[in-house]
Amino acid sequence: MPEQTRSTVTSPSSTSRAAAPGRLPIGTARGSVAVVGGYVVPVASDPIADATVLVEDGVVTAVGTDVVVPEGVRVVDARGRWVLPGFVEAHAHMGVWEEAQGWAGEDANEMTSPDGSALRAIDAVNVEDEGFRDALVGGVTSAVVKPGSGNPIGGRTVALKTWGGRTVDEQVIRHDVSVKSALGENPKRVYGERKQLPSTRLGVAAVIRKAFVDAQTYAARRDAAAAAGEPFERDLGKETLAAVLAGELAWDQHTHRADDIATALRLADEFGYRLVVNHGTDAASIADVLAERDVPVIFGPMFTARSKVELRDRAIENLGVLARAGVRVAITTDHPVVPINFLVHQASLAVKEGLDRDTALRALTVNPAQFLGLDDRIGSLTPGLDGDVVVWSGDPLDVTSRAEHVFVTGTEVYTWDADARGGLGAGRVCERSERFDA
Repeated sequence: MPEQTRSTVTSPSSTSRAAAPGRLPIGTARGSVAVVGGYVVPVASDPIADATVLVEDGVVTAVGTDVVVPEGVRVVDARGRWVLPGFVEAHAHMGVWEEAQGWAGEDANEMTSPDGSALRAIDAVNVEDEGFRDALVGGVTSAVVKPGSGNPIGGRTVALKTWGGRTVDEQVIRHDVSVKSALGENPKRVYGERKQLPSTRLGVAAVIRKAFVDAQTYAARRDAAAAAGEPFERDLGKETLAAVLAGELAWDQHTHRADDIATALRLADEFGYRLVVNHGTDAASIADVLAERDVPVIFGPMFTARSKVELRDRAIENLGVLARAGVRVAITTDHPVVPINFLVHQASLAVKEGLDRDTALRALTVNPAQFLGLDDRIGSLTPGLDGDVVVWSGDPLDVTSRAEHVFVTGTEVYTWDADARGGLGAGRVCERSERFDA
């Protein structure tokens, strides 16, 4: 077991989470639990040996070695175990691109118009998709679900808990996260096959550029009408893009190749929005540019073949190159492209290929939460944040380790039973029917 590097007790915040502007109340089932005696890795601060994480009513209230556990709170013995915050998948398609459902579950891409800015991923999320259960196996308790990359503008994303609500709405961490956009081969192929705009990279950029120019004009007219007290006809797509221009939503840019990333930077400069590069498998070749501009990269998926030209230079070691250059990084499976429970395994292999291990853990937790404005709720074991806690059998970057207890807002939603199947062990998800009235 690693040596203790810090033993201070972290006291709960006196600020009410419910009163903070812009925050949704916790919709998932709230619980209270004390995870005691483990090697606690808060990620946002130094690890603590033989420590306790206390969650009360769904929120972390204390982390440290001298935490007093209130009477009546369930105690989980984590001696010999590692305790971390739930991982954050920053780019997933669970629920909108369902597994084993064929066309009936394929709702990620509304490829009938290049501009899908009026679309919202939440309207297609099926929370019974098996991907949500798989997430728990890999210690993933939060995910940003995004539309696909068939359109230059794909629509709004949504941040969700990976389990716990009676409906998807109760699993929402935040509605207003980002807008998905795609450069490169995907939209070019989709519309090029139809012989319509955009059939080239020129056309893809033009669609995005025109949409933002129209949104600028729309916002000016809307604001003028409001100032004059006059009625104004709303346009849902332009409202979304106006929110991007106002800094209220990030711009999640699907882009692999370095030349497409340069286009993404150029468009961000033109319109002044907050850019987050998604995938960035060839971003290492311009790592210094991204670092200089402090543009973060959600890197991956890594466990794929070079299935198209823009993936020709895909390599796991590119993530370490980006991080060493000073680029802030997160890791994605792009589920279901790679199963979401393999998120941590991608981090393990990235460490094998040169990524610093502390950076790897940040890339699974605090970094994606910060990139997408979710760090007031998730990403670390910090008092005041949601009680999403995972007890691992050992170092999670060791591929033989497994998640043994997974808590979402203090409620245990997954348990590894070592005695099941005659001692082979088996995981068990706590289904909704067990926690809510049928």
